[in-house]
Amino acid sequence: MSSVILSSEELSVGYGKKVVVSGLAFEISRGEILTIIGPNGAGKSTILKSIAAQLPVISGRVSIAGNDITEMSPNDLAQKLSVCLTERITAEKMTCEDVVSTGRYPYTGRLGILSSGDKDIVREAMELTGVSYLADTDIRCISDGQRQTIMLARAIAQQPEVLILDEPTSFLDINNKLRLLSILRELARNRNIAVVQTLHELDLAQRFSDKILCIKDNKADRLGTPEEIFSGDYISELYSIANGSFLSEFGTAEALKVTGEPQVFVIGGGGSGIDTYRRLQRQGIPFAAGVIHENDLDYPVARSLAAELVTEKAFEPVSEESVQRALAIMKKCDEVICCPDSFGTMNAGNKRLFEAYKSLIKSK
Repeated sequence: MSSVILSSEELSVGYGKKVVVSGLAFEISRGEILTIIGPNGAGKSTILKSIAAQLPVISGRVSIAGNDITEMSPNDLAQKLSVCLTERITAEKMTCEDVVSTGRYPYTGRLGILSSGDKDIVREAMELTGVSYLADTDIRCISDGQRQTIMLARAIAQQPEVLILDEPTSFLDINNKLRLLSILRELARNRNIAVVQTLHELDLAQRFSDKILCIKDNKADRLGTPEEIFSGDYISELYSIANGSFLSEFGTAEALKVTGEPQVFVIGGGGSGIDTYRRLQRQGIPFAAGVIHENDLDYPVARSLAAELVTEKAFEPVSEESVQRALAIMKKCDEVICCPDSFGTMNAGNKRLFEAYKSLIKSK
């Protein structure tokens, strides 16, 4: 039996006859998390709505367990697939438990009467998402973040094979973002649910996804693992980043570097210089940095923010040549900041550099 639960073939989606995204072809297996990323307005939400049969596809095919979604009844589809979108729900006189309970309607028949088993599933979904304490609270009286989690509980109570979420971390603080994504990871791993989501937080997409689908210029631009997508300059190209830089090593962005003749020389290494690089950038002070190994924790940030950078090859001791290049730049600076508290064998050259600076100060 194939583990593929959701697939698309030559899929084009949009509104009416207007194509928003074309060239969609992917397969998602049970237990996998697929995250869709791309610039604002790229059509990510349109893709989700089309996969969920909330929008008719323009061309191509979406299948769940080999069945074309257009040939499935709404009730059959609801038992296979649940959706958690960002639209604000409008519910009059409904408690949070009432809202979560609607996730059981595909199984209750026309009267919508929940069995004791249904009620157990609802309580379990609320416990899993940590919102049991809201059970008797009016849905209109909770925060946006709490509402987002209630809607996730509702989707989980539906017991789907495929769970679709549009920006599920919106409105959540960082702790609850991590908690929600950890819940999704657990659902995928332990309950064999396939998860399809959109995220704007690229660092979280990098850490919590099995596959990433990139959308750009009205088409599916690239599909791959996080390791394949977050490499080189691809993310900068995907988002046409012009107001800073993206560090694929960390999955984070940096502001524009301050250019010009360096006023400060920063001796860093081992991550010790990162805060200083960012502080100088915020203050609008052009700076030089060195000597930084190309595999050092400091290197991606220094590469992005330093006006000049002296580097050394990975796993090689800092050479005398690198020390002299750094010293030549340092002599032109008004200030030197040494960030490391100690020096080891590989960066002993930086100790010589700092000692050379102190000798220069004494000689003045």
